[in-house]
Amino acid sequence: MVPIEETVKWWKAIVESMNDGVLVIDRAGVVKTINPEYSRITGVTPDIIGKSLISYRPGAKLPETLVSGESQVGVYRKTHNREYVVDMAPVIVEDEIVGAVSVCKSLNEVQLLTRELEKQRQRVKELQEQISAFHKVRYTFEDIITNDPKMKERISIAKKTATTDLPILIKGESGTGKELFAQAIHHTSLRSAKPFIPVNCSAIPSEMIENELFGHSEGAFPGAFEEGKAGLFEMADGGTLFLDEVSDLSLDVQAKLLRVLQEGAIRRIGEAAERRVDVRIVASTNRDLHQRIAKGLFRNDFMYRLNTVVLQIPPLRDRKADIPFIAKSVLSAREDVDQEVMTFLTKYDWPGNVRELRNVLDFAMCMADEDERIIIRHLPEIMQKQYRLYDEETEVFPLYKAVEAAERTILESTLQSSGTTVEDRQEVANKLGISLATLYNKMKKYKIR
Repeated sequence: MVPIEETVKWWKAIVESMNDGVLVIDRAGVVKTINPEYSRITGVTPDIIGKSLISYRPGAKLPETLVSGESQVGVYRKTHNREYVVDMAPVIVEDEIVGAVSVCKSLNEVQLLTRELEKQRQRVKELQEQISAFHKVRYTFEDIITNDPKMKERISIAKKTATTDLPILIKGESGTGKELFAQAIHHTSLRSAKPFIPVNCSAIPSEMIENELFGHSEGAFPGAFEEGKAGLFEMADGGTLFLDEVSDLSLDVQAKLLRVLQEGAIRRIGEAAERRVDVRIVASTNRDLHQRIAKGLFRNDFMYRLNTVVLQIPPLRDRKADIPFIAKSVLSAREDVDQEVMTFLTKYDWPGNVRELRNVLDFAMCMADEDERIIIRHLPEIMQKQYRLYDEETEVFPLYKAVEAAERTILESTLQSSGTTVEDRQEVANKLGISLATLYNKMKKYKIR
């Protein structure tokens, strides 16, 4: 057992090494100890030890703590032109007050700490404003160009639910404008002044998505930031988080997102405590979630939590009457478009939907001179091939012609990057999953050398 004398020396050394001023009195109000920092801050010298604090310093507040038994924090004191802040607390042993302790800090130091804290708060505010500006939405409902009754119905539903905090699930093929709807919803919502943060769930590796969404604590794993990292949920606090292609999330992450939707709280990786977040979820998918559930790839409870409001965006081929309106909007200043081009654009099925249409029109504007009419030859090469396949009499693209065109394009592309020896041709055949003889037959059929 350590002798009492050693223990006293040990505690005295600790008190004297502290950066805060410390003074201790016993139950009679007699000063038992002070440290050098207390003398520096208050001007009280060590000769006070063994004397009654109240008689030495008539205005002292610490003896009141012996009577009240209550702690006091941040008490402002000024004596002999010295200003400081004091925390006071009773010393309790076995439910009995046996003394009291005063811990003080120079007001100058407090002011410095306060100023530093204010600087950090201002920096956080600036960062939040930068995040908000960076994630400002570009699109509103006015940017959705349509005269289609089904699309108008979807827009009406989206507008009505935008001002609520209900989760929204937007379904539709790739390129139909799911993010455009998500941005328009955020713009119309009461959260429009806060961040809109899109997350492409299919583009982030599964082992990283949890860190991106929820963040991590200090040293949570090798390579983690020393000070920890805020996740996208914290960055989106007060705003909207858009989970694009939500169907690609792992089951574990789905379970954690379900809890966020239910509890309104997240937990950083490596932390035990939860953090409250106020985030509205808008999700999208181009897959059939019921099929994903049947295959065990999507949680049933998560889907039903997400699809409180469902917006099914129709593909462009189901609203072809909108194509001239969209084309006019994209081409804007260009009025001179050949009717042959417009007819072709209207009849084409657009597997890439509105995104593909916009890309084709942007390319055409780039290829045509400023004062030149846009004609078929200004379209991308693959679209020109599709036009040549187009049967004007039946107004369809015969399937066998489309297949042949695709096959020829793949052959030409693969052979172009290969040599001409037999070994090279065999390598191409292996890549395409066909025999060498079949490769030569197809080359002959399409007159490819």
